[in-house]
Amino acid sequence: MPPGASKTDVSPPSSFAIDLPDTLVQRAQRGEASAFEQIYRRFERPVFTLALRLTGQREEAQDVLQDTMFKLFDRIGEFRGDSPFWGWLRQIAVNEALMRLRRRNRQPFTEDSDEVELEGHDVLLPPAAADAALLAQALDRLPDATRSVIWLYHAEGYTHEQIGGLMGKTASFSKSQLARGTRRLREMLKITQEVDSHA
Repeated sequence: MPPGASKTDVSPPSSFAIDLPDTLVQRAQRGEASAFEQIYRRFERPVFTLALRLTGQREEAQDVLQDTMFKLFDRIGEFRGDSPFWGWLRQIAVNEALMRLRRRNRQPFTEDSDEVELEGHDVLLPPAAADAALLAQALDRLPDATRSVIWLYHAEGYTHEQIGGLMGKTASFSKSQLARGTRRLREMLKITQEVDSHA
């Protein structure tokens, strides 16, 4: 687990909820292959979507999915049921995706030397972000760390302290990435809207 992160502060409630019967988890913990298969089918899409949003590459997202599921099979005995199963599995997926980003960049995420003051509008995605396809295209054009912070903050509900812990950085790092990334998204989506309106 990254420095500054703990089991209690890195798994916020998710807007994506999958009801998983306790009996299914217990069967998987006993090693039943059919139970593992059912769990895989239920969580394949949300894990892949999360990995794709963090890595920005379908092939890498597929690798994250496979690595996450391998770790799920290996660690399912550690799941005690005191938190939602998706929150537990999602944490594995986030860690796998961020680890791949670090390997891809071959260096840790760098801290910003200057402090960025967040304005109220800096933490809100622009209205055009409601168009999922446009937002996905714009996110793909952002730096890895910035894209990851925006997705973890807006879509997954992590706090700046939690994101900083996951990335081995500070809350200020997360805040500055969010502010700059949101401004950049606004610029890109505004340009897209203007192009569409004149088409």
